[in-house]
Amino acid sequence: MLSDISLGRYYKVDSLLHRTDPRVKALLYLVYLVVIFMIKSPEAIGALAAVIGVQVFMAKVSLSVIWKTVRPVLPLSIFILILNLLTISQGEILFQWKIITITDYGVARAVLMAIRLIFLILSTSLLLTLTTTPLKIAEALESLFSPLKLIKVPVHEMAMMMSIALRFIPTLIEETDKIMKAQVSRGADYDTGSFLNRVKGYITVLIPLFVSSFRRAEELAVAMDARCYRGGGGRTKLNPLKLTATDVLTGLFLTVCAAGLVVMDLSLR
Repeated sequence: MLSDISLGRYYKVDSLLHRTDPRVKALLYLVYLVVIFMIKSPEAIGALAAVIGVQVFMAKVSLSVIWKTVRPVLPLSIFILILNLLTISQGEILFQWKIITITDYGVARAVLMAIRLIFLILSTSLLLTLTTTPLKIAEALESLFSPLKLIKVPVHEMAMMMSIALRFIPTLIEETDKIMKAQVSRGADYDTGSFLNRVKGYITVLIPLFVSSFRRAEELAVAMDARCYRGGGGRTKLNPLKLTATDVLTGLFLTVCAAGLVVMDLSLR
């Protein structure tokens, strides 16, 4: 069911990654984002999987939650795999039938792109959404991009919008699940019939979902206005972010791991 999807949800537990300063985790996410798209060798990919396993251990996230996080992107990953298999013609031909040509380079490239997508979702979840509340993510982004305030960039407002967007991902998933259950109880069928008929059937989900989203947005705007929210000017924080020695050591450890992955990959090319 849609309610079982963990993508975008905060996983509340006491762990090292949960306690780490969100600014450190945001910077680590950027580092691993670069690493994921840099490395190509199978050995480095395997080592990256091991490092992500270490992050899972540091976050104390159960394997069931990891599976619920990865499962929604598996269809997209499979689609990317098939698309690369059918469109890349470089390398030695392994299989050929009419206009379909599959090569060894195409297979390697397709698998690499599919794995990159899965690692990207895992890295995003472990370093941000699963271990950091939307409010802390907004505070971290506002702090990291605060120098842009000198050129009149609305950093606080942009961070707040991102925080609200992350906060409402689980809410929209739950709302979609409720609407689909309500429509099924009224006789709607989303699993049988032609592809076109099933797509048309989802219109009965999209329309009430849009109406509900606009209603929630209006309620949120009224609530913020009632609390005299006027942007970031002059605002104070109840629990300001503080960088500790543990945060620095955690950041250095994972950064060294990332650097080691890049060095390993370059040495194996």
